[in-house]
Amino acid sequence: MPYARTDGIVAGRLDADTLAGNFGDLHPKLDPHEALVAADRCYFCYEAPCVTACPTDIDIPLFIRQIATGTPEAAAKTIFDQNILGGMCARVCPTETLCEEACVRETAEGKPVLIGQLQRFATDTLMAAGTHPYQRAAETGKSVAVVGAGPAGLAAAHRLAMKGHAVTLYDAKAKPGGLNEFGIAAYKTVDGFAQAEVAWLLKIGGITVEYGKDLGGAVTLGALREAHDAVFLGIGLGGVNALAAEGSDKAGVDDAVAFIAALRQAEDLSALPVGRRVVVIGGGMTAVDAAVQSKLLGAEEVTMVYRRDAQAMSASKYEQDLATSKGVRIIYNAQPVAVRGNGAAREVEFAYTRSGPGQFDVTEDTFTLPADQVLKAIGQVLDDAPSGLEIERGKIKVDAAGRTSLPGVWAGGDCATGGDDLTVTAVAEGRDAAEDIHSTLI
Repeated sequence: MPYARTDGIVAGRLDADTLAGNFGDLHPKLDPHEALVAADRCYFCYEAPCVTACPTDIDIPLFIRQIATGTPEAAAKTIFDQNILGGMCARVCPTETLCEEACVRETAEGKPVLIGQLQRFATDTLMAAGTHPYQRAAETGKSVAVVGAGPAGLAAAHRLAMKGHAVTLYDAKAKPGGLNEFGIAAYKTVDGFAQAEVAWLLKIGGITVEYGKDLGGAVTLGALREAHDAVFLGIGLGGVNALAAEGSDKAGVDDAVAFIAALRQAEDLSALPVGRRVVVIGGGMTAVDAAVQSKLLGAEEVTMVYRRDAQAMSASKYEQDLATSKGVRIIYNAQPVAVRGNGAAREVEFAYTRSGPGQFDVTEDTFTLPADQVLKAIGQVLDDAPSGLEIERGKIKVDAAGRTSLPGVWAGGDCATGGDDLTVTAVAEGRDAAEDIHSTLI
């Protein structure tokens, strides 16, 4: 296993049938009648605030009208024109804080149009047909290296291939998808959807994928710049922040990212070990996904602890409510001080904090939580950026078009300074960088 295992972290806490139910689809696909009813609630606003709130600028009123008129395949095309990973984004995008929060129905009634579920209905309908709605332009004779087969890299590769460029997609892992495959809760992307989406995307043609090729190892940026006319980096954030607490090296203290990746790749969830009392440190989506899935695997007690207040959490209120609905306890304003135990984690000591404008203070008031497994979800960092790239705030510095400090090199997604660390934002950055690469090459 890629994360620590002690006597308290064991497999088989729940039977296979219970696990199958626990990890079923969080939001099952709407049937055609449900989709028509949901679409009928849209006002089809002319200057729709939902479009402004969408990082990929999907024409949401148009695709919902297309569903309402019985043409979901056309609706899917409207979505894919802006977001080629619209199927995944329909499942994992925080619509509750983006398009649906901006929805006029939400403002007026507190109940938005089901934009995310309607997007899934449309994209699933088209993808189920097995066809690809795009064709490549004539060959340009130009080649582009795309490093990283996550959301940003896949979006860039597809757009570049569609423009007629030859694309070589490099990824360090043995399968594509990036965080869509390895870093998102299993109940959000059931039935191998991440891989099915990549296979569908690659039907555009013109994309050669090379696995097991990590940047700085099997391939170097210098070699890529020599071999290709342009390079796009969508390498994500491979490192994990260290836990600044005494005893953080004890057995049972694991990275939440590794825990989620192991769960996503497990063929048998009943063979996946989990603690009896799990403490998750952090307040983002990774923390929520790790905490909820620990509970679904059979952990008796799962507690998320965040050092600031609820309003400062990067996980949305919807995700926080999801966690508590699954039995996860959330403690705010507490910071880990030490992990206690004789070789392996047995409890975690925390100090209460006081939140203030832009900062927080650690008090002398402490408490302890029993824990045989501690999952760190305190942020990821860029691993060994290639020399010559300007780094800002721990990420590759890019301009609005995704251009880095090196000529002929673009970057996007979590590794770059462009925007929020969201799948939908990464797709937009990969798409826009591809457009800028294309305009530079032709």
